[in-house]
Amino acid sequence: MAQGLKFADLEIGTDIPGLSKGPITRTQLALFAGASGDHNPIHLDDAEAQAGGLPGVIVHGMLMMATLGQMLTNWCPQQRLRKFSNRFAAMAVPGDTIMCSGRITAKREEGGERLVDLEIKAENQSGAVLLVGAATVAVD
Repeated sequence: MAQGLKFADLEIGTDIPGLSKGPITRTQLALFAGASGDHNPIHLDDAEAQAGGLPGVIVHGMLMMATLGQMLTNWCPQQRLRKFSNRFAAMAVPGDTIMCSGRITAKREEGGERLVDLEIKAENQSGAVLLVGAATVAVD
């Protein structure tokens, strides 16, 4: 966990602990739709998704992003997170496993804080990149 880690001990190129979730189920999609308020039928109904040009139901992008966020907050307390962004690169479907990873890319001091920059990503079980992003964490 970043709380307690020392700035001097962190090295550029070091991986942080990853997180894997899945396989993603349709029940999870329904529960996420209820929790998030995103009831777009492309996440819940195959016929509606197909009518929109998709092969079937797809996983909410924000559910995948939440998995990336959980990986980060497993490593550091939420209050130490200074930046968290991502770009959606591909879709996930029910049955996919989402595997998140992160790597330290830079260390710097700014505004009186010691910061660690990370590149983060989420892939499915086939290695297709679903999300790519960045995060910045304050460390001791």
